[in-house]
Amino acid sequence: MTNPVKSFSVGYNPINESNVFSSGDHITGQVTLELGKDCKIDLLYIKMKGKAKVSWVQNYGRVIVVHRSKEKYFSIKQFIIQEGQGNSNVSKGSTVYPFTFQIPIQCLPSTFKGEHGKIKYKLEANLSRSMRADTKASAEFTMLSKGHDPSFMMPQQGMTDKKMKLFASGTVNMDVRIDRTGFHQGEGIKVVASIQNKSSRDVTPKFCLYRKHSYFADKTRKVVTKTLLKEVGEAIPPSACQTVTRIITIPPDTDPSVLNCNILRAEHRLKVCIYSFQKIFLISWLLQTSEVSAQNETFFLIIIFLNSQNPPPYSTYGMYPTVSDFGGKS
Repeated sequence: MTNPVKSFSVGYNPINESNVFSSGDHITGQVTLELGKDCKIDLLYIKMKGKAKVSWVQNYGRVIVVHRSKEKYFSIKQFIIQEGQGNSNVSKGSTVYPFTFQIPIQCLPSTFKGEHGKIKYKLEANLSRSMRADTKASAEFTMLSKGHDPSFMMPQQGMTDKKMKLFASGTVNMDVRIDRTGFHQGEGIKVVASIQNKSSRDVTPKFCLYRKHSYFADKTRKVVTKTLLKEVGEAIPPSACQTVTRIITIPPDTDPSVLNCNILRAEHRLKVCIYSFQKIFLISWLLQTSEVSAQNETFFLIIIFLNSQNPPPYSTYGMYPTVSDFGGKS
């Protein structure tokens, strides 16, 4: 028997040039059904949902374990056709069914896709007919969490002293400051480092911007890091004190940070170091400039925290389970 369903699709209407949505926004769209002949539809609905999931394989000696976890944010369904409502007979040709959803007003993480996990938001349409497999269609949409915590505007400072060893003697003092915590893609991070070189050798400041993705499942953590950029400053001679100012430009294609998901975190960190000692700042959050102007507020997608202040409480997660957790001998 020829399938009367020639095409079935779902689409939505962008609300801005960036085609991104945030908590509380309304999303409108349409389900389009094209039939080659008249057909009876038992059920047709559209669903909006958001969820996160992580998965990775870990080797513990001869034991191989797959770690998985999921986090569901919302699932909202609208019925378009229900049997017994008098609209189940659909004529040949193309029929468009409009819909409107409001994204729940809650703390939702940004869309994310990483090596071992993802956060996904999508619209899913489902068509059911008697004695037939269901026909499905879906469309993903991008969510951006609004980083509007007042602390994102706070400056940060880190200080450290290091006694030189091996081929050098004396000490080096470093005081690093950044003017705020929240940034946008493509924006420059102004780093001011006051360095007192009381050692017997030249010292050179180095700057590294990198991302850190952490995945959590079964009380275990999986971490993946990637360097985004590196820069090297001018050498500072012995017995000299210099203030180094550096503008570290965040790459415009940097993905947003994710700090409000229980099973994964996407962080961005700025590391300032000389030889073996360093100060690390944690960066998170970004939002396109056009969206900031439209909202007449300041939202950030990249936030920088001093490493000792706000990193996630990783100590609550064991680095690996014991053999007895898998039914083996202890």
